[in-house]
Amino acid sequence: MAISKELLDILACPKCKGAIQLNDKQDGLVCDACKLLYPIKDDIPVMLIDEALPV
Repeated sequence: MAISKELLDILACPKCKGAIQLNDKQDGLVCDACKLLYPIKDDIPVMLIDEALPV
C-alpha cells in the first residue's frame, strides 16, 4: 500500500520543516535540503530524526 497524496502533502521534514518526497523505491521519504531518508515501515513513515538515514 502506497502513501496517499494527501498524507504526502501534509508531511514535512521534522528537522528543517521542508518538503519531503517519496524516493524511487517507495520505501522512504527524502528531504533534499537535509539529505535524509525517513524509512517507511509497515506502511507508516517513521518521521524521527534519530531514525533517518543519510542519503
